[in-house]
Amino acid sequence: MRLSRRAKTLTAVATAVAVLAPVAWFWQASLLPDAFSIADMGRHDPGGRQHDHGASTAPQAVDALTVPDGLEADVKTTLTAEQHEFTLASGRSVDGYTLNGTSPGPAIRAEQGQLIEVTLVNESVPGGVTLHWHGVDVPGAMDGAAGITQDAVGVGGEFVYRFFADQVGTFWYHSHQISHEQVLEGLLGPLVITPAAGPHPDVDALALVHLYDGRRTVNGRDGEDRVAAAPGDTVRVRVVNTDFGAMPVWVDGAPFRLAAVDGTDLHEPTEIEGIAVTVAAGGRDDLEFTMPESGAVRVNLSASGALIVGGGPVEASPIPEKTLDLLHYGSSAPIGFDPGDADRAFEYGIGRRPGFLDGKPGFWWTVNGGMYPDVPMFSVAYGDVVRMRISNDSGEAHPMHLHGHHAVVLSRDGVAATGSPWWVDSLEVENGETYEIAFEADNPGIWMDHCHNLPHAAQGLVAHLVYEGITEPFDIGGPAGNDPE
Repeated sequence: MRLSRRAKTLTAVATAVAVLAPVAWFWQASLLPDAFSIADMGRHDPGGRQHDHGASTAPQAVDALTVPDGLEADVKTTLTAEQHEFTLASGRSVDGYTLNGTSPGPAIRAEQGQLIEVTLVNESVPGGVTLHWHGVDVPGAMDGAAGITQDAVGVGGEFVYRFFADQVGTFWYHSHQISHEQVLEGLLGPLVITPAAGPHPDVDALALVHLYDGRRTVNGRDGEDRVAAAPGDTVRVRVVNTDFGAMPVWVDGAPFRLAAVDGTDLHEPTEIEGIAVTVAAGGRDDLEFTMPESGAVRVNLSASGALIVGGGPVEASPIPEKTLDLLHYGSSAPIGFDPGDADRAFEYGIGRRPGFLDGKPGFWWTVNGGMYPDVPMFSVAYGDVVRMRISNDSGEAHPMHLHGHHAVVLSRDGVAATGSPWWVDSLEVENGETYEIAFEADNPGIWMDHCHNLPHAAQGLVAHLVYEGITEPFDIGGPAGNDPE
């Protein structure tokens, strides 16, 4: 029986409604409020709490988690953020952001135990700005995550950061307001904390790597930078990868040791040659070697960058075929807690699927199957031992960065770590890989746990770790325009 034109029209309308109504519902459901507290979003995950040792955090707002007042700072500086065209150390002009007129910003150096005080002044960054102390386990109020631990600092405003340099190692700082744009365009700099008492290397060199307009720089110089050293000198090169992808690093001219990862020394690292190490996005690797009689060593920072140590010539070699596996490098040592008797256990499953993110259609990242803000809020109590399983089935690699804590790698794809304790705050998780990590909940606050390929974080690859009793006085969005990613 043939349908009338009216019946056909009604059928077409009904079909369209059946298809479009769910789409409209999902679109509507994805829209975010103009202002919201991150603590009220997502899915509470208590991690199947195994023990109750009575060490919960007393009720407190995150902005109250500070260094005690009245203490005089040992290292004191002001960083003024501006938006303008500037000149790199190599002479190339770049349109972006600076701190005290330069990018990278000034190197901040301190000795272990000193109190650092940094005043951030926003001279002309229109979207607001913060400073996050990447890899430093600062007090909760000092983390610099806009809308989570503070409001973004608007033009004409300032914010004072105070924290103790308790950890020895290589770190960096960067904006955590609209970070996928502001970091890329220059709001970053190095931070180094050295032991109060030696021994110290003869040469302590920075190799901060950053892409400006797609071209690799080392310490603000296109392609290569150079540092003086004499034969027989002991050298420590602090490699800081500020970019959004992992970077291979290898050395020509001398055997070397990978002395530290993410600000933590490795235990009994051995000398290696003809092997590359992988520095995760946001990660830091410290290399140590002794200068040869030939007088020059080349630290290759991917195929397009290098730090030349010494005065003589040294040819660049191709990237080695072999990459160092940190699961089995160095020798084992105590880690200070028992991860086999964890109080909390979390899953952080990274995936991807089509849908809407704040009304925008696309193919978005997921955490445990949910798209932002339907992501976990991992809940812990002070003193908990925490295990986390990070699995990546998204099709791309992700450098996962947990704020406020360092975690030890227990295994990768079921293979247990047997070398030096491998402590990380920025862990490169390749597609198809699964890592198990563990850490102590010893730093109260509300902490981001996100991909440090920062556009991925802006596209929803972010979760949070919250301590029981910690409250959130800030909003994402709102009058301050807080937008951490």
